[in-house]
Amino acid sequence: MDETNQQTPPNTQPQIPPPQPVGQSNNTLMAVLAYLGVLIIIPFLTEAHKDPFVKFHLKQGLALVILEVISWFVWIVPVLGWLIGWLLWLFIIVMIIMGIMNVASGKMKELPILGEIAKKFNF
Repeated sequence: MDETNQQTPPNTQPQIPPPQPVGQSNNTLMAVLAYLGVLIIIPFLTEAHKDPFVKFHLKQGLALVILEVISWFVWIVPVLGWLIGWLLWLFIIVMIIMGIMNVASGKMKELPILGEIAKKFNF
């Protein structure tokens, strides 16, 4: 048989992504905590807040926490406040999910509306 006509079989082994550095997975966790309400304190108290990725998500998480506090005051107003409060909470939940999805995929993508506000924070 002629060996030049034989084809090599395609690589059928699954491709395994390279392992993440230890610091990167820790920073991902800290960035996720930034979107979980009062848990935003944890990244602020660690050295992780100096990482640009974590800092970006901390700023957006801080904007979300401020919006949450505002929504508590909106709930005080009967009827109209309750309606607006529900809409605010729905918006907040959607933004939390979007933020965590961005962190999980390693993106530094701004959240709608809140991203512009978050840029103004300096820390």
